[in-house]
Order: sequence, then C-alpha cells, then structure tokens
Amino acid sequence: MYVMCVTGHGHAHSFQHFHGPVIGEDKEVTYTDKHGHHHYDYVGHPHYKFSYGVKDPHTGDHHGQKEHRDGKEVHGEYSVQEPGGNLRTVKYYADKSGFHAHVHNSHGNNHNGGSSGDN
Repeated sequence: MYVMCVTGHGHAHSFQHFHGPVIGEDKEVTYTDKHGHHHYDYVGHPHYKFSYGVKDPHTGDHHGQKEHRDGKEVHGEYSVQEPGGNLRTVKYYADKSGFHAHVHNSHGNNHNGGSSGDN
C-alpha cells in the first residue's frame, strides 16, 4: 500500500508507505495462563517495510522514518529537523546481538553506539 498527500501553494506535504506484516505459512500456537485459561494465537515470519515523512515549511516540522524487518533483523533510520536547523539522523539495526544505533547531527556533535557528548 502506498499513500501520498500533497498540498499546493507552499503548504505541508506528507507520505506513508507500508508493506507486510508477515510472509509464508502461519502456525497456530496455544498456551494456558496461570489461571488455567486456554489461549490460541497465530505466528508467522515477520516481514515488513514502512516509511513516512512530513515536511511543513510553515511550522518547520520536518521529520521521517523508514524501517525494514525480516525475521529477527530490523534495519531503519529516522530524522528530525531540530530548532536552529540541525538535522539529526539516527540509523539503527537490531539483531541477535542487540540494538545498535549511529547518530549523525548535521551541525556536529555526533553520537555513536549509545555514547553521548557535550554540545
């Protein structure tokens, strides 16, 4: 699915895109909770992609995100235009070893691997 909304005359525009959420065969799983109630659910191989964004020159709201998941691996990035003009972009991935992020600031003061610095 792809949806796009655009307004004219210098006003804001935004977009969104989504594909997923699972592929392949699903499997029924059952379990009994601590109160003895039986529950049924279905699981499948998670597989999705999404993205969205907003750009509004009137309010200065500029941000977006995109992400892709296939099984237990997730890759993505998001960005936001901060007051003062700095564009902060965070690229990340998660896998068996945990969550990893790389932060880039267009005006410097970058942070990698969860560490931080002074402004």
